[in-house]
Amino acid sequence: MTTADIAQVAHEINKEYCLAIGDSSQLPWDEAPAWQKESAVLGVMFHVENPDAGPDASHNSWMKQKIDTGWKYGEVKDADKKEHPCIVPFEDLPMQQQFKDYLFRQVVHSLKKFL
Repeated sequence: MTTADIAQVAHEINKEYCLAIGDSSQLPWDEAPAWQKESAVLGVMFHVENPDAGPDASHNSWMKQKIDTGWKYGEVKDADKKEHPCIVPFEDLPMQQQFKDYLFRQVVHSLKKFL
C-alpha cells in the first residue's frame, strides 16, 4: 500500500460521507482533479509524519496548503475561482465539516501500518 492508496481510500470515504450529508460535489478518485488528489496525498503524509496531530491540525494543514496555492474563503466551493467555504478556523466549521477531518485522520491511522 502506498501513500496515494491511503489517500484514495480517504477520498472515497469522504465522498460517501459527503453524499450522506447531501453534498454530491465530490467526484470519485479516478475522476478527481489532480489538485484534489495531491491535497489528499499531502494530508496522508501530514498524519504519517505527525501521528499525534488532531483533526484541527489536519484542517489547519489543509487550509495552509489551500491558501499557499492561491485559494481563499468563498461561500460556495468553486475550483475555478479557488474559493472554498471551509477556509476558516477549525472551531468555526460546522460540525458536519469538522467530522470530515476526524474521518480523514482515522483512515490514515488505520491504514498507515500497511505502508
